Amino acid sequence: MPSKLLIVESPAKAKTINKYLGSDFKVIASFGHIRDLPKKNGSIDITNDFQPTYQIITKNKKHVDEIIANSKNVDQIYLATDPDREGEAIAWHIAEILKTKRDLAKKQLFRVTFNEITESAIKYAVNNPRDIDYNLVDAQQARLTLDYLIGFNISPLLWRKIKPKLSAGRVQSPALRLICEREDEIKSFIPEDYFTVLLNTHKQNNKLTAKLINYQGEKIDVKSINSASFI
Repeated sequence: MPSKLLIVESPAKAKTINKYLGSDFKVIASFGHIRDLPKKNGSIDITNDFQPTYQIITKNKKHVDEIIANSKNVDQIYLATDPDREGEAIAWHIAEILKTKRDLAKKQLFRVTFNEITESAIKYAVNNPRDIDYNLVDAQQARLTLDYLIGFNISPLLWRKIKPKLSAGRVQSPALRLICEREDEIKSFIPEDYFTVLLNTHKQNNKLTAKLINYQGEKIDVKSINSASFI
């Protein structure tokens, strides 16, 4: 019976990796994210340091149950989700769920990552595990929080005022604000005349261009000369 469990995101990866690891391992898939923020008010507590409240994704509950069931029969659990911040967050969510189970809380958990599905890469990753990278987890949670606080509230307004299915997430909304602020700057711009004083000269056969940067002890900046009468 396998004494080690390795969890990946994709069931296709699970089948391939299972061929590379020995009989000590069982490889299963999480089928992507297993927890998410409920799409309702209060999922992010803005009065408590933006604390999130997660719930298991309904369609993936059976995969969570499979992870829990298989975790009971092994000594070591390897979280081998994707190496990006989404994968790191999935690994963290799995770990958090397992910690809530009395008979699983003390299981050995390892985080492993690999960038290619080859026997050598898989075995190297398993032999060189690390801890969960909470910087990546925090980055993913910040992204999700912004989506929730901005997108979930603004998108319905766009649907009513413009057209359905428009998105106003963490990227689109700040980008729109930058565009609007830039447009305001353009509209409020007042044209001003200013001049630079250049001298074209030469030394022997070498042509030179000199620029006036100081006049009567005062430094000349871009708009110091605002009248042709100065010249």
